[in-house]
Amino acid sequence: MKRGKDIFDEKKLESSRDIRLFKQLYPFIHPYRKLLSFAVFLMLLITLLELLIPYITKIAIDRYIVPGHSDSPKNPAQQVRYLTVDVTDPDVQKIIADNPGLFHTDAKTARIANDRFSQLSEPERHRLRSRDLTGVALAAAGLLCIIVINLFLEFGQAMIIEYTGQMIMHDLRMALFSHIQKLSIRFFTRNPVGRLVTRVTNDIQNMYDMFTSVLVFSLKDIFLLLGITVILFVIDWRLSLVVYAVMPAVLYASFKFAGTAREAFRTLRIKAAEINTRFSETIGGMQVIQLFGRESMNLKNFEKLNHENYLAGMRQITVFALFMPFVELMSAFVLALVIFHGGGSLIAHRISLGTLVLFIFYLRMFFEPIRDIAEKYNITLNALSSAERIFLILEETDMLPQPETPAPAPKRMQSLRFDHVHFSYLPGEPVLKDISFTIEAGETLAVVGPTGAGKTSLAGLIIRFYDPDSGRILINGTDIRDFKTADLRSMTAMVMQEPFLFSGSIADNIFSKNHPADQAAVDRVLEASHCKSFIDRLPGGVGFVLSGGGASLSSGQRQLICIARALAADPELILFDEATSHIDSETEQKIQNALANLMKGRTAILIAHRLSTARIADRILVMDGGRIVESGSHEALIRQKGFYFHLNQFQG
Repeated sequence: MKRGKDIFDEKKLESSRDIRLFKQLYPFIHPYRKLLSFAVFLMLLITLLELLIPYITKIAIDRYIVPGHSDSPKNPAQQVRYLTVDVTDPDVQKIIADNPGLFHTDAKTARIANDRFSQLSEPERHRLRSRDLTGVALAAAGLLCIIVINLFLEFGQAMIIEYTGQMIMHDLRMALFSHIQKLSIRFFTRNPVGRLVTRVTNDIQNMYDMFTSVLVFSLKDIFLLLGITVILFVIDWRLSLVVYAVMPAVLYASFKFAGTAREAFRTLRIKAAEINTRFSETIGGMQVIQLFGRESMNLKNFEKLNHENYLAGMRQITVFALFMPFVELMSAFVLALVIFHGGGSLIAHRISLGTLVLFIFYLRMFFEPIRDIAEKYNITLNALSSAERIFLILEETDMLPQPETPAPAPKRMQSLRFDHVHFSYLPGEPVLKDISFTIEAGETLAVVGPTGAGKTSLAGLIIRFYDPDSGRILINGTDIRDFKTADLRSMTAMVMQEPFLFSGSIADNIFSKNHPADQAAVDRVLEASHCKSFIDRLPGGVGFVLSGGGASLSSGQRQLICIARALAADPELILFDEATSHIDSETEQKIQNALANLMKGRTAILIAHRLSTARIADRILVMDGGRIVESGSHEALIRQKGFYFHLNQFQG
């Protein structure tokens, strides 16, 4: 029981591998570097335009809405604010002449104190401020233009980012899927289906969220923070120091948030995979669960797992729920400081109203990127937790070694030989012990024995699902490890104990899409495999679409389709693995007839639990405890009255 737990439990990742993960992601990002660079360029333009909006507001306030300057800059307490006008304008000259004593004039300009401006009539005030009204209109038009330009830039950037993110995830998903297909069967015995499904679906989606929501937009937030910082310190460094006094507290909270949230996300990724695995097993074993009344027990186990996932999710949410209000609190605190300190400076005429408004505007902009970065970091942590699991699979090296200089695949198989082969799935627990035999071209060899004797393992070694621990398997005198695995398998076809059909049409399951067969070939294969009679009764014939692995067909019909698939491949070697062990007698006869057609003129190995199947073989190997204990024809083995004889008596 412990061994099973060790095999199927997720690996726990103790240390952070963020830098390494980004290095591993770089090959997937590299092909789209130009698009990403252009997106970054657009992001810089967008950031500059966003920074420009508050500054235009400041100019509008100080130059047009509340214009004026001080006549005593060295003594703020005695400052008087003045409105300056151009005396070359005839209308302005008339206003000055009509209001003697209100203006201080020189060669080109005239000044009027702001507190005396109200003594002018409304038409006079409007005429003196006409240029200011024009300036305000131009400022408003400029802001509108910036917003419209920003709209188009953000649309273009969003489209580029979405396209790039989709393509990166497409490549990553294809790389993961391709790599999984190359892994040895041992890997799949250690990793349940639900876990692998989670990697290819949920985890890849998390990576997509990071690329589309984080990669470029985080740079925008960083540049926005840097830009705001520079502008604020250039305008008024004293007031800027008030803003940045709270930054150590924000940075400390961010550091604590990152460490706690990362572990929560790692746990969430593990629990998501375990939930998918448990659910997949439940659906696949529903008949057994209902038959033996295990619904309550299964529900309790799932409830425990689901509760663990809930706790991990709540840990993540709690951390985030504490961090975001803390940032909001710091934002409100700094705003209060700026209003207090800046308001005092405005009253004392050390800063203008536009400067104070600018600080408040930028202050709100300043904490938005901080909150945004926190949210994006939340997404990034989730994505990196997924990336860790994805790259654990991509780093998996449990695959059959391929020869550097492969031997050419033989056109015809002359012989297949096992030479003192030993094999075990787990160290110290041998399944096959010193297996040696030879089968010649065109010969049919049956392998029989009790359950656990090693019969199926024998077939797995021939097809190179596994490699032997020691000894060799040779075809025409050449070790099968010297051939490309694809070349070896192209010479063989295997009809497995449990028939497996893909979702799709019957034709797609039997005939390769890359090499479609003509109608005559289709009919010939279907007749030889005894499939034609029941396939013709199906709607659409060979075009009938199967779902759920062919659940609408009987077990025998599925097996006959598998035999047809082997026939269509036209192999040199046929492996037939206990394919009649769960079939009724009538269907068994059809399968045996189809099998006889399949073996005609070919080398065949029959792994038979029913001895009636073995009788059609030229020679029978009898296995027990991982060894070959007897060999010969059916008649010869019966005459020996040994192990095979007793098996025959038992089944008889």
